[in-house]
Amino acid sequence: MRLSLTARHLFDTGSTPAEVYAALARRTRDPLRAARAVCGALGIPAADTQLRLDDCFDALLADPRPNSEADTGELLEALGVFDIPKPLNARDLAVIDLFLTAIDALGGIRAGHQHGLARWFTTGNLTAAYLSLAATHPRPTTGDPTHYWTTLVTAGELLTTTPTPDRRIKPALTHCRTQATRATTP
Repeated sequence: MRLSLTARHLFDTGSTPAEVYAALARRTRDPLRAARAVCGALGIPAADTQLRLDDCFDALLADPRPNSEADTGELLEALGVFDIPKPLNARDLAVIDLFLTAIDALGGIRAGHQHGLARWFTTGNLTAAYLSLAATHPRPTTGDPTHYWTTLVTAGELLTTTPTPDRRIKPALTHCRTQATRATTP
């Protein structure tokens, strides 16, 4: 518990999760304990913390190299270990469901893109996910362009139903509508 208080104090001074991890790992020489403290200070539930750390324990925390705390902290942050989950409402969940349908219609997705989308879903950054998908095109041989673009049109329309939608949504939605029209026109 005391380590989590130290982590909270470091956050209060403006440190990033990676920096807090590095400071705690250097101090304790216990990378797993340091990572747990960072997650605890961020308010990530213990069960979720355990799952996240289990996924990267062998590669990053089990046998740390000397003086690698800063690098490990940055990797943990990049992997989303320190992402704070946002409670999602029914509209958010419906948008994510549409995104998953669109991803299936892509005909394949790069692992890094999939990882980024999963992080945005967790943190509730649905605008970033939408913009990323709107800039992506279905694979010519395995994708379903019509289904992809029409699904993104529906998702974009849902995203514009908030009281103050992000101004970047409308141009992306227009792009998706244009692509949907092209995909359905012989």
